[in-house]
Amino acid sequence: MAKVRKAVITAAGRGTRQYPASTAVQKEMFPLVDRDGLTKPVIQIIGEEAIDSGIEEICIVTAPGEEKIYRDYFRRLDDDMVKAFRGKDWAILESEKLGAFGERLSFAEQHSPEGFGDAVYQARRFVGDEPFLLLLGDHVYISDTKDRCARQLIRVHEQYMLDAVTGVQPTVERMLHQFGTIQGTPVDAAKGIYRAGLIIEKPSIEQARESLVTPGLPAGNYLSHFGMHVFSPRIFDSLEYLIKNGLKEKGEIQLTSAQEHLRRQTDKYWCVITQGQRYDTGIPYGLMESQLALALNGVHRTGICEAIARILAMQARS
Repeated sequence: MAKVRKAVITAAGRGTRQYPASTAVQKEMFPLVDRDGLTKPVIQIIGEEAIDSGIEEICIVTAPGEEKIYRDYFRRLDDDMVKAFRGKDWAILESEKLGAFGERLSFAEQHSPEGFGDAVYQARRFVGDEPFLLLLGDHVYISDTKDRCARQLIRVHEQYMLDAVTGVQPTVERMLHQFGTIQGTPVDAAKGIYRAGLIIEKPSIEQARESLVTPGLPAGNYLSHFGMHVFSPRIFDSLEYLIKNGLKEKGEIQLTSAQEHLRRQTDKYWCVITQGQRYDTGIPYGLMESQLALALNGVHRTGICEAIARILAMQARS
């Protein structure tokens, strides 16, 4: 059984949907208050998702020149800063965690914005001949169970020795224009495990009704991407095929196209209904929703619920 030790986080996007703030701070470094009550950049929250799921090494795919931003953040406090935090033991502890996080990091650059698939391809050397967890650099994941969302996928990949596992969620058809979508054949429907059939990026409702129906799901529901995957290195062969042959969609190398190419080569491409929620911090509404979800699942839940009730009461009176 090949243990999943490595993770790739793509963070090379330009953050145009979060303009103008993204011209001052890259979107992966936007701060959020996490469930433990500490303020962290988005990339740290995502990285901790991986580490808490058993990942030992992480590669962040960045735009050129951005490695320094992460290296400067993921390090221990220097002596002068330690003095400034005298008496704040919690800060010293967090500094040690940041330093340990930084020691896990490698970087790969995407030199031009050629698409999500191209960004993933840049991590090929880091991955080598091992399976890896793939996470988006602007998605926050909150599990509905004691296991992290990523751990749920890793467990299935390791248990069944697969070539790929994609996290999915049942999604109503009016939302399909936002997600890659997979047709599934039940393997163990009670556990949400399916063998992947046809994979289409942001299908139309007509395409979904014709080709993407999964047995057992309610009418009008389909298995759409959750925003995380576990791949064997074979995904890089499929990405290389697309790149060498210039097979782009909307001018970009799409990961979804590589997924479909890989699926045709193996019967070991499965998908799993992930028990949790994903939040897109890369858009303004999604950033607000992410913070609210973290707060409602964290140590400040009671205070936030009281604040929401107070704000709604004020709105009702106005």
